[in-house]
Amino acid sequence: MPSGKGSKLLRYVEHRLRVTLHDGREILGTFLAFDKHMNLVLSEAEEFRTLRNKGAVVEERLEKRSLGLVLIRGENVVSLAVEGPPPPSMSGKMTPGGPGMARGSGRGTIPQQPGGMSAPLGLGAAPVAGVGAPGIPPPPPGAVGLPPQGRGRGMPPHY
Repeated sequence: MPSGKGSKLLRYVEHRLRVTLHDGREILGTFLAFDKHMNLVLSEAEEFRTLRNKGAVVEERLEKRSLGLVLIRGENVVSLAVEGPPPPSMSGKMTPGGPGMARGSGRGTIPQQPGGMSAPLGLGAAPVAGVGAPGIPPPPPGAVGLPPQGRGRGMPPHY
């Protein structure tokens, strides 16, 4: 198994992640995706900034802002920290296949004939009534206004 950054980061998809950016901001969100440039996609993201008041007394306060779905450019990422595990999966709450039962709709399936194995409808030994048209008789030889037999559109002239 390769042990590159990509395979290590894959373990943390859907975990809560804290990303520290180059400018000092921290973004906390659910890790959804990344690429080779370390661009990150976080959902339900919140931004945390530390604001410093420059005066006689140094005050620091933490400002929180809700962002939602964000794409963070990898160039700005300084560090990643796992804050929490992924949320419990929803697969145990639903039956396989969703709320209904999955069945073929009949399109493209061959209906089974009662009483055993037989050819599918339309592929038997005899033609099926109502499918196709009756054969058109060939025109009489030398008929006026009709091209000679076998020389329809697109065929080269016969010399």
